[in-house]
Amino acid sequence: MTYRFGAARFAVLTVTVLALLLSAVPGQALELPDFRGIVKEQSPAVVKIIVEASSRGPSQIDEQEIPEFLRRYFQMPNPPQGPQQERMATGSGFIISDDGFVVTNHHVVEDADLVTVRLSDRREYEAEVVGLDPRSDLALLRIDAEDLPYLVLGADDALEVGEWVLAIGSPFGLDYSVTAGIVSAKGRSLPTRSRENYVPFIQTDVAINPGNSGGPLFNLKGEVVGVNSQIFTTRAGGSIGLSFAIPVNVVRNVVAQLKEDGTVTRGWLGVTIQNVDRNLGESFGLDRPRGALISQIASDGPASEAGLEPGDIIIEFDGESIETSADLPHVVGLIAPGTEVEVLIVRDRKEKTIEVEVGGLDADDSVDQAYRNGDGEGERGGRLGIVVEEAPEEVLSRWDLAGGVVVRSIQPDSPAAEAGLQPGDVITAVGASPVQSLEDFSEIIGGLDEGASVPLRLIRRGSPLFIGLRLED
Repeated sequence: MTYRFGAARFAVLTVTVLALLLSAVPGQALELPDFRGIVKEQSPAVVKIIVEASSRGPSQIDEQEIPEFLRRYFQMPNPPQGPQQERMATGSGFIISDDGFVVTNHHVVEDADLVTVRLSDRREYEAEVVGLDPRSDLALLRIDAEDLPYLVLGADDALEVGEWVLAIGSPFGLDYSVTAGIVSAKGRSLPTRSRENYVPFIQTDVAINPGNSGGPLFNLKGEVVGVNSQIFTTRAGGSIGLSFAIPVNVVRNVVAQLKEDGTVTRGWLGVTIQNVDRNLGESFGLDRPRGALISQIASDGPASEAGLEPGDIIIEFDGESIETSADLPHVVGLIAPGTEVEVLIVRDRKEKTIEVEVGGLDADDSVDQAYRNGDGEGERGGRLGIVVEEAPEEVLSRWDLAGGVVVRSIQPDSPAAEAGLQPGDVITAVGASPVQSLEDFSEIIGGLDEGASVPLRLIRRGSPLFIGLRLED
């Protein structure tokens, strides 16, 4: 038997079935959030930031970033040419106290000659830059006004993945635009414009575009849970549903310090770290890949004074679990210098707790040169499938090494090739055994068991690195 339905009857039937399904599942479709109250109550405290600058320094919305069709639609002139031309840019921000303190992004006001804050009622004030923090991409401004509307910062750890959030800002200069979405993830490690990753970003699918930077991200209580900072865009500069906000715990910490001192001091450990992959985890005796592997320690730094060593894997810091190396800067950076904390590490396949007094973050020089070529007779590390030679004195001096061997060549399909060794790598340790000469290296490699998994400590292009290597059975 064949049933025939007309288009209209089929549409009515579809709607009826959907209505029945939704009514049978309590809470679905009937409890979608209503953002009108939040927008009405909170938008008066959201501001537009207008920046005038005479250089090409970074700023939030250069008119070059605006898609051509939008530029034509709003009759925006082409941006002036030349490195010293006066330019204007816009961003967003929000008031955090009734006496005129305003939060925005560092990159919005960086290199500004004049910063103007425009309120929702179109009052404008010239802003004083109280303090800047490029590491978190936050800035604190102040305007000369009183009895202003202001926003409340939410609880530090209350936000959950899947929760509804709302953004208010000025994308492409369009004042007080409202967009909404959900929290897609937390703790994203992304470099800021200063190339550092001290911020565990909130990822959302809220539509954020150039000009939204510095604006608030709200929860459904109308509390600020983040400051919109970064986006992944199309080539035209538009949103693709990947936006990132600075979490409120970072905002609260940075703003308090900027208000008090005009600068920000972060916790500092004095280590270079790397992630632990499956091979490294196995070679260090971990049950699964986790933690932050210390590949180098700054002399006279907090880690060195506490007795931490290269090869230690930090799996917990001040009670916070460290699942990846990116987690460690997020935790350490929020700890006040001078605080004593417990650090749980894995050393020699055993867990150990060490007390560390956290230091203050200072500038740290890094070596950026690589050892390329050299002379000398090489020796073949047969079990690994490499040819090595003793590191020249020039290399040892340049990188402050006590000794090591340089990888000259690697055999295809060898354990070394599979582990990712490269010509020019300087091997300074195999497992817990330091390598200071060819003799040391040969003796250590010769004593390894078949099928053994062992970490190698390297210097690659001036940077320390651990690689997990498995010998053939």
